Amino acid sequence: MPQFITVSDPDDPRVAAYRDIRERDLVGRQGLFVAEGETVLRAFVRDAPDRVESLLIDPKRRDKLDAVFAGLPEATPVYLVEQAVLDAVAGFHLHRGVLAIGRKPEPLSAEALLSTLEGRAMVLVLCGIANHDNMGGIFRNAAAFGVDGVILDSDCCDPLYRKAIRVSVGATLSVPTAWLARDEDTAGLLERHGFEALALSPSATEILARLKPPERSAVLLGAEGPGLSADLIARARPIGIPMAKGFDSLNVATTSGVVLHHLRFGER
Repeated sequence: MPQFITVSDPDDPRVAAYRDIRERDLVGRQGLFVAEGETVLRAFVRDAPDRVESLLIDPKRRDKLDAVFAGLPEATPVYLVEQAVLDAVAGFHLHRGVLAIGRKPEPLSAEALLSTLEGRAMVLVLCGIANHDNMGGIFRNAAAFGVDGVILDSDCCDPLYRKAIRVSVGATLSVPTAWLARDEDTAGLLERHGFEALALSPSATEILARLKPPERSAVLLGAEGPGLSADLIARARPIGIPMAKGFDSLNVATTSGVVLHHLRFGER
């Protein structure tokens, strides 16, 4: 069982990692991240208990978290902090009343991730996704439809940013994630590992509903507005999602859900 420690002073150095969360979100945490809320905490402890550094909770929530505590490594500190003190530490009213500090995993290269995937597989490749809500939504869909990995280019935001974790309902903590090096040949990498690159584009003439899901598929998604580069689309198989007349854009997270559902359950 973890070590339960009552903290009554917001300036207690033992909870320094939780202080002024929003400001720290902006400057980074040197290999650490903050997870927020009961649902996210349950996912974190279930999927990566060895990466939990500590917990900070309102004592009123303690009884509901017995299963979480049982999954923590011995001696993990759990700081019990009344709501008023918790708010003072965080720097704003934290109505969820549950926080955790976690260690980020070692960065994984896209090459290394793809090398582990044999047989039928499905991955997402994200290019320039800089909005944390979209990032969290995409990871939530990736987990829901059994994606084998998410690959991000160097212009994507951090999926372990607090808001992205929360929106993903903890999926960013469990879905295998890798990074492309800047200027890495994305299309060449996917081809080398036998993945068919499907580039989502509103200008594509091939319709998603008529696509037979490939054995090994890589779904390429770009940021809303600029989308994917012309070069990447030219070296992939452009796929479109028909929409009502006069409308030509879906939110990128919504797009990911539509595409992944088809690839997982469409006729082969």
